[in-house]
Amino acid sequence: MSTEAGTADGLLDSGWRDRKRYLWLWGLFAPTGLFIIGLPLIWGLNELGWHTLAKVPFWLGPILIYLVIPAADLFFGADGENPPDEVMEYLENDRYYRYLTYIYLPFQYASLVMACYLITADNLSWLGIDGGLTVVDKIGLALTVGMVGGIGINTAHELGHKKVHLERWLSRIALAQTFYGHFYIEHNRGHHVRVATPEDPASSRVGESFWAFWPRTVWGSLRSAWGLERARLERLGKRPWSLHNDVLSAWAMSLVLYAALVAGFGLEVLPYLVLQAVVGFSLLEAVNYLEHYGLLRQRTDRGRYERPTPRHSWNSDHLVTNIFLYHLQRHSDHHAYPTRRYQTLRSWDGAPNLPSGYASMIMLAYFPPLWRRVMDKRVVAHYDGDLTQANLQPSKRDKVLARYQEAR
Repeated sequence: MSTEAGTADGLLDSGWRDRKRYLWLWGLFAPTGLFIIGLPLIWGLNELGWHTLAKVPFWLGPILIYLVIPAADLFFGADGENPPDEVMEYLENDRYYRYLTYIYLPFQYASLVMACYLITADNLSWLGIDGGLTVVDKIGLALTVGMVGGIGINTAHELGHKKVHLERWLSRIALAQTFYGHFYIEHNRGHHVRVATPEDPASSRVGESFWAFWPRTVWGSLRSAWGLERARLERLGKRPWSLHNDVLSAWAMSLVLYAALVAGFGLEVLPYLVLQAVVGFSLLEAVNYLEHYGLLRQRTDRGRYERPTPRHSWNSDHLVTNIFLYHLQRHSDHHAYPTRRYQTLRSWDGAPNLPSGYASMIMLAYFPPLWRRVMDKRVVAHYDGDLTQANLQPSKRDKVLARYQEAR
């Protein structure tokens, strides 16, 4: 296949144009929002004497994730455009798209450093604040940078699947903020192998709430990453307790980062660093919860699991969340072609679809009764009424099957 010539605005000789080419810039709003909206708004509201209202921008992250993006998804609706075959090579090789993911990282860390400064500063008169921030303001700020770090894990996910050495290192750097560097190992070598099976800690089950899934996936992913690295090093004749272990080297990066921030801003910042890390990786695990809920690969005659297909991932093709999460919602295509760059991912016919974008579904996942009401019937329909084919929580299996039989 020959690479088609294209112009700076993404128009190809075939006449196809990437309508989202410049919309992808909105993906940088999360790490830059504190600077371009948050701080100017705080200053302006304080100048007007609206001091109580001026505290709201510290909560910019939760507002963006839980209010603005779901509302925008509802307003703008579905994406609905797949790149045609003849432009795939051009899109894959257009460096503009990968540079957007690279740029995320310096803004991510700039927002983290700024948050540390604001949390520990005794005098913020330049923002119109007498003295320093209140504890409530600091918590809001920690939640905001934690969500920036959580979206940064998705950026790390995009970079970590690539074969370019630089991108794999950038992936690890992006993960250092949330102390979740082992995700790089577990996701690539664990989740993509065991997806939609009971053995996968990142595949949720019918009857399993998000709050039950969270400790299982956090601990299970850590154990899986360690086991994968130990096995790799044993094959090489090396000890697991060394910096040859990618899990340990990833944690070392986080320790160095946290030590530098504590040295620069004082011990006061440490609890907020821990809080933002938990918020960041919890946002990732909320996405994991909804991506494969209840979906199960069946065993073949040889006893092995069937190959992953589009039927084993929940998709959502809502435009705004697509942009903020680099097409992560086109999850079936990602599992079919893990190294494919985000701009070329397609929405598959035949894949099960969520009723809304990821941002909206994350909020629903926090409330198990609402989640079950919306999603369990979709799992039932996906398996044509036979829930025995679904991935069920073992401790709830009989109860789930009985509930379904009663509903019939």
